[in-house]
Parts: sequence; C-alpha cells; structure tokens
Amino acid sequence: MPRYKLTVAYEGTHFHGWQKQHPPDSEPLRTVQGELEAAVHEVVRQEVHVLGASRTDAGVHAHGQVAAFNCDAEFEPERLRDAVSSRLPEDVQVLDAAVVPREFDPIQDCVSKGYRYRLAYARRRPASRPLFDRRVLTWTPYELDVPRMHEAAAHLIGEHDFASFTRVNHGRETTVRTIDACTVVEDGVDCCRIDVSGNGFLYNMVRIIAGTLLEVGRGRIDPDAIPTILERADRAVAGPTLPPEGLCLMWIDYGEA
Repeated sequence: MPRYKLTVAYEGTHFHGWQKQHPPDSEPLRTVQGELEAAVHEVVRQEVHVLGASRTDAGVHAHGQVAAFNCDAEFEPERLRDAVSSRLPEDVQVLDAAVVPREFDPIQDCVSKGYRYRLAYARRRPASRPLFDRRVLTWTPYELDVPRMHEAAAHLIGEHDFASFTRVNHGRETTVRTIDACTVVEDGVDCCRIDVSGNGFLYNMVRIIAGTLLEVGRGRIDPDAIPTILERADRAVAGPTLPPEGLCLMWIDYGEA
C-alpha cells in the first residue's frame, strides 16, 4: 500500500480552516481537508484519511501545505497530482505529489515552517484601500515605521517562551518555541510583509506577532520592549491578534537532502 505526499495551495477565504468539522445537528463545514479527501476519494476509489501538517485557521491561506495519505492503488505522482487537482474547487490546488515511505508523518517529521503576514498601511482614503488583493492582506490606516518593526522582529529570534503570543487557554503542555528567522520588509507601495519561520507555532502565534509588530510600527511599543514582553509570559502585554486574511503558510521543510 503506497503512501503519497501532496503539496497543497489554497485561498482560505471561504474555508473554515484546514481540519474537517462536523458540528452536531448541522451539515459539515467547508474545510480544505474535507474537499481534498473527497477529491482523492474520487481518484483512488476508496475512503482515505488525508493528514495535514498544519491546521490553518478559517480564512488563512497556504502556498505550501503538506498532506499525506495511504491507498491501495499505485499512481505516477504527476498523474495523481493532475487527477486530484481537476476534481478540486477553484480555491484549492495540488501543486505536487510524491511517493514517500510508509512511516512519513507530515506533522512529526516537520523540521520547520515558514509563514508570511502581509499588511497594507497608511491608506486613509477609501479609494486607496486594498481592493483586488483585499482577501490576501490586512489593511491598517496607520503609518508604519517598517525598519523599526524589523528591529523589533530580531528580538523574537531564538528559543523563547511565547506564552505572551498565544491565546490564554492554549491547551499546550509548553509554550516554548524556537524562531529561526523573523523579518519585516517593504512589499510594494504602502505594504509590508512579515516573514517568520521556526520549528513550531502556537495557536494564533504568528497573528499576534504581526499585531505586536504593528504596534511597534505605530510607535506604541518600543522595539527594545520585545524581550520584556516575552519574559512576562502574559497575553495582555502583547499586541492584538490580527485578522486571518493577511496570513499565509508559505512552506514546510522536512530536511530532505
């Protein structure tokens, strides 16, 4: 029984996140996992469980989600990729498919993940606000000092307790995580992007990092205050949780040679 790895991209606006959800006494919610399992089922003609590497939230996008499943049939990876993609709705695609060892686990085998948060800023006139790209970035009316945000972001690199950067009832045994890189750069006219990569992320962690760096860009938090925010381990001292539409899962690394 072969095991297949899929690299999946989706525009998350109309999804209730990655993970399948079936509330009591109602129809299942529309999720990426649900759509993908239905498409794979049509191709391989058997029930499958498609395990995803990251449980992205409602409204969050992905360029490089990774998923895996087992089935009885053998397929050429390119044929499988195209067959599954042709059965998916227009807001999700399979970018790549590969045969992997039976023990491959997209969650446990992950070495690092990269996320991007995009912000449009200083667009106070209604006609200047995001229009065609409004579903893939977040708008703030404030002027932002991007170099100041980049300076603050450097304090997040390394192993820290990120309890200040997740929701209060997070349900995790530990809030210690390692950030490998965190940068803030201009990304077009009155737009910037925050790129964060690390070995794992807590619930809403990247969106809270983005909200905290936004407050730095506005001048409400000093860049040198970031170490103190980390040390306090208190959600109340960090910035707001920014909306999901600005967030995208860019890539997942498994350390392949």
